Amino acid sequence: MKTLIVCYSYSGNTKKIADMIHKKIGGDIADIETIDPYTGDYNEVVEQGQEEVNRGYMPPIKPLNKNLADYDTVVLGTPVWWYTFAPAVKTFLAQNDFSRKTVYPFITNGGWIGHTLKDIENACPNATVKQAINIKFNGSNLSASVFEIENWIGKIE
Repeated sequence: MKTLIVCYSYSGNTKKIADMIHKKIGGDIADIETIDPYTGDYNEVVEQGQEEVNRGYMPPIKPLNKNLADYDTVVLGTPVWWYTFAPAVKTFLAQNDFSRKTVYPFITNGGWIGHTLKDIENACPNATVKQAINIKFNGSNLSASVFEIENWIGKIE
């Protein structure tokens, strides 16, 4: 079994968790990156993100430095943007075939997960989507239990 840990991280919080997972289970790791990075202050990016989510926008992303076809397990990380996954993750999910893959979502947020997990399941209809973990941050400080995160990581097959 080959495992790929892949995430989109605007603030760096989701990347911190991806690195923690990678350190524990190994495998390969890759970042989803938009071709045009988000710019402006926090409020401007939040406003842009809300507008993108509302219209279903999928920003162009850079090619992943890994071939998804080489992996049977994908650990997928996304921050919550307006109750769902980040637009860059929407692009990534739409551009790739997750058939016969096992997906372990980890979802970072500062409050509420919304319908993020259901949206991931709908975007990966031919995959086995395992129990996600909801990881809360207060700004850049982890609010979730490290023990709970490590316990979830231990369940990745």
